[in-house]
Amino acid sequence: MSTFRPQRVASLIKEEVSDIISKVLEHETVGFWTVTDVKVSPDLRYAKIYISIYGDRVTQQNTLRKIDSLKKTIRSRLGSRLRLRFTPEIEFYLDDTLEHVDRINALLKQIENRAKDNSKGDESSGTEDKEG
Repeated sequence: MSTFRPQRVASLIKEEVSDIISKVLEHETVGFWTVTDVKVSPDLRYAKIYISIYGDRVTQQNTLRKIDSLKKTIRSRLGSRLRLRFTPEIEFYLDDTLEHVDRINALLKQIENRAKDNSKGDESSGTEDKEG
């Protein structure tokens, strides 16, 4: 089996699942979501679907719970769209990459601000020494 086939299947699943979920959840009150990644096992029997959900923790959990409750419907529709011998078992996971990026950016900003504060403190103490 080609090493690229799982990647191609994952890409196809990502597209199809995004479309299926948007149709299944069309009239539901859920947070803004997007399928960010799909990892498929080498035998194509299992797919981990990562979903990024905009909003607070409660919104994220409620949206993921709603999507997960529709797993059988989503998998059934996916099976009718894919040309595979087996429809992969699917599991949904919250992709919190954006939260990590925000946290890292906040920490970098703190470091930058401290460095600026320290350099201002050095400049002011340096001018006092010259005057004295």
